[in-house]
Amino acid sequence: MTFKDHTPVEIDRLMQEAWNVFPVFRNTSLKQRAGLMRAIASGLEATGDELIQVAMRETNLPEARLKNERIRTMFQLTSYAEACEAGHWLEARIDTAHPEKGEPDIRKMQVALGPVVVFGASNFPFAYSTAGGDTASALAAGCPVIVKGHPAHAETSERVAQVIAKAVAAAGLPTGVFAHVHGVSFETGKALVTHPHTRAVGFTGSYGGGKALFDWANQRKVPIPVFSEMGSINPVFLLPGKLKSSAKELAAQLAASVTLGTGQFCTNPGLILGIEGEELELFIKELGAAIEKVTPGTMLHPGIAKTYGEKREAALAQAEVETVGVATAKPAQNQGVPTIASAKAEAFFKNPLLHQEVFGPYSLVIRCSNADELVKAARHLEGQLTASLMATDEELHQHTVLVDAVQDICGRLILNGVPTGVRVSLSMQHGGPFPATTDSRFTSVGADGIKRWVRPLAFQGWTDAALPEALKNSNPLGIWRMINNELTRDQI
Repeated sequence: MTFKDHTPVEIDRLMQEAWNVFPVFRNTSLKQRAGLMRAIASGLEATGDELIQVAMRETNLPEARLKNERIRTMFQLTSYAEACEAGHWLEARIDTAHPEKGEPDIRKMQVALGPVVVFGASNFPFAYSTAGGDTASALAAGCPVIVKGHPAHAETSERVAQVIAKAVAAAGLPTGVFAHVHGVSFETGKALVTHPHTRAVGFTGSYGGGKALFDWANQRKVPIPVFSEMGSINPVFLLPGKLKSSAKELAAQLAASVTLGTGQFCTNPGLILGIEGEELELFIKELGAAIEKVTPGTMLHPGIAKTYGEKREAALAQAEVETVGVATAKPAQNQGVPTIASAKAEAFFKNPLLHQEVFGPYSLVIRCSNADELVKAARHLEGQLTASLMATDEELHQHTVLVDAVQDICGRLILNGVPTGVRVSLSMQHGGPFPATTDSRFTSVGADGIKRWVRPLAFQGWTDAALPEALKNSNPLGIWRMINNELTRDQI
């Protein structure tokens, strides 16, 4: 099934509808918004196997993976709904007047930005796409959402959009609260980002795509925030003491992580760094042997398979790079070949190509001559979503300089674990220093993601009756508030 690109005229109409309905939607109660999100989750569940079959056909992802991803998407919607109602994200602050000191009554809370444009991701047709985390968190904030479906799974996106539209109508909300756009050309994305009614953008995908949206947004007469997640090589640092006791186990663990989902996760460990010695050599040998046994998997679509093949070949063609292990099974069309390569740190420092993400079942092992060189390698790296340390407790105390260096480049620091697998929880940080994301202060996973779509607004000298509900003296919402520097919870 094919869909026509939305025209500039159609986009303008949808953006105007979103802008017109924004004053209505941002003033809905937290309970109403939460109810909408729960209705969307129920609607997704009601699509049954039919939606899964459509997604399987469009993405080449297996049934079990897609069913689990839909469950995760439903959980995101319901958990963000709970967070929406709880109201912590409003960060309500109340300082009552002290006339004797000349201090006015002043109260502050977070308020919605306005229409949010969300770009669906190619590798997550549910969790990071039409009804994914960006959409859920923006609706929780009170922002109308315009989703641009990813062309790689356009029909899946269209069907999910119908579920959302049905939930919006059932809630008695106007259609402008949600809109869905198709577009293969870059012009569609540019029209959405540069439209004067767009107030923020959410994106998950490549560096080139995310950076283009960021640049367009900053070239506007009035710049807007763009929250782009743009990939990561998620380095794993191996320390000798841990390798000495667990080389084989770590090799098996990392082989599974590198090839999970044919390596098509933004948290895929694409770089592994260790100190030369017997322990590292044993690890490399075991990792290569494990990779050789992995069966190649079909990638999301021909474009990703082609790009993976080209980048893999370019990396392996470097004079300093040695192939350690390649899957022995012959790949079929559009399948990614699991591969492990190796190079010395000196080559890594000199060759920028070795720093680039190879999106797929590929990882590069960097052999450092000593601990100082391992630290130097960490400092050479750009911003990452995650970084992992494989170390004993004693080694953590011995290598504090390395720990600090690694901490500076990532949004999530993992000890003795792999980065694949992102838990949807309030404490999760899914975002990191540029170029992993365009703003490392925020997360795209967990209820704190709501904070991307709001801004602080202070109310000074207002009467209680005229204030927003969250700032009233007798607040009926049952949310947490900071009153004169003391945290309190107002009961419903």
